[in-house]
Parts: sequence; C-alpha cells; structure tokens
Amino acid sequence: MEKELNRVAKVIARSGVCSRRDAERKILAGSVEVNGKIIDSPALNVSNEDIIKVDGVELSHPDETRLFIYNKPVGLITSHRDGQGRTTVFEKLPPEYGRLLSVGRLDLNSEGLLLLTNDGEFQRFMESPKNEFERIYRVRVRGIPSKEDIKKLKSGITVDGVHYKSIDVKIEKMQSSNTWIIVKLTEGKNREIRRTMESLGYQVNRLIRISYAGLQLRNLGLGEIYEVQIPKKILELYREYKENLKK
Repeated sequence: MEKELNRVAKVIARSGVCSRRDAERKILAGSVEVNGKIIDSPALNVSNEDIIKVDGVELSHPDETRLFIYNKPVGLITSHRDGQGRTTVFEKLPPEYGRLLSVGRLDLNSEGLLLLTNDGEFQRFMESPKNEFERIYRVRVRGIPSKEDIKKLKSGITVDGVHYKSIDVKIEKMQSSNTWIIVKLTEGKNREIRRTMESLGYQVNRLIRISYAGLQLRNLGLGEIYEVQIPKKILELYREYKENLKK
C-alpha cells in the first residue's frame, strides 16, 4: 500500500502548531527538520512515518478533524493576533482545546455562532463560496425595510463596486424605531449585511449569527463552546473536496 504524502507545510498547519503561511516562513528560516535534516522548501512531501521537528519540538500526528460551535460575544476580534492589542476570540478559549481556527469571521461588533476547527484544510473547505453554505442571522436595523428594498436584496445588489448575490430578508418583529429581521445568505463576504443594509439607509445596530451550514447556535450561552459531530452530508462533501485536490 502506498504511503499518503502531503506537503510538509500543510502537515505542520494540520497539526495545529501554526498556520500554513507561518509554517512556510519557519521552513524558509531554517526552523524545520525532517528526519534530522533542516529543510528549506515548503514543497517537500512527507508521510506519517517521517519525523518532523518545528523549532526543535517534534510534531505529533494530527488528530481527526474536529468541529466546535462558539457563541462569540461583541468586542472580541476573530483573529489569533491583533495589532491594536484588542482581545481575540482565541484568548478566551480554554487551553485544553489546543490551537483552533475560525471558519470565516465575525467582526468586532457582531456576535453569535462561530465555527472553530483544528483542521486547516477543513476550514478552507467550509469557507469556500463554491459550497454555498447558508448562513442565517438575526439582525436589528433602524427603520423598517420596505418591500422594494427587500426585493432589491433578493435580486442581488452592488455596493461601492462590490456585487453581492441574493440576500433573503424577512421581517421578524418591530421594536420601537428598530426592526428585527432574519437574513439568509450564502456568500458571506466581508461585512456583507452591514454594507448592503446601510447602502439602503438601514443602520445595523445588532447582528447575531444563529446558523451556518445547518449547524445551529440553539441555547448556547454567550462565550460558551461545545463540540459537535460533523454532519454526514458535510463529511461526504469534504471527502469529495479532498479527492479533487489530489487530482
């Protein structure tokens, strides 16, 4: 049986030590050894039988792909590092979870469901726009979205030269001068809801993601995290995705 080979930078990232880009930097800096020899190319293929050391520490074999749901509070940055010294999501996670990666992002003022995984390849798969995984949000806006504006969003809208595909909006309830709406979309571009709603004159003053690819926030407390079983349909798509990468 042939050994399964993978790029060494990918294997390092998959182990959770650092990102793939950081792994490539470490390799070029001479901080990575394979079978006792310092390597200088991130393109080297390795197998599970090879002994890899990063900064002198031997790499453990990667765990199986794991997926977590985290209920992100407002005020946290979805990043491992922040140049402005703001608190990140990952600083708030219990250390026993190890190094996790976020599937997409929620900005500083957004809250709710954030998917986390230990598998960089699975992260990229879940973020890929080709899969068109549905994201659902509860959003509070100032004003009452008109039928005409809801129709514009459903048809797709262009803001400052950026085109956004169909966004489904339904009014949930009215509250004083604000309206709660349910928003469904499949693209997940940067600040998509805020930019499209504000382009139509509706200021977003609260944004909560409640679902991603069918995975629900449910009654998870703010700042809490729990592991979920990856749905069978997503696993099947992920296997196809990995097979296509090998071709």
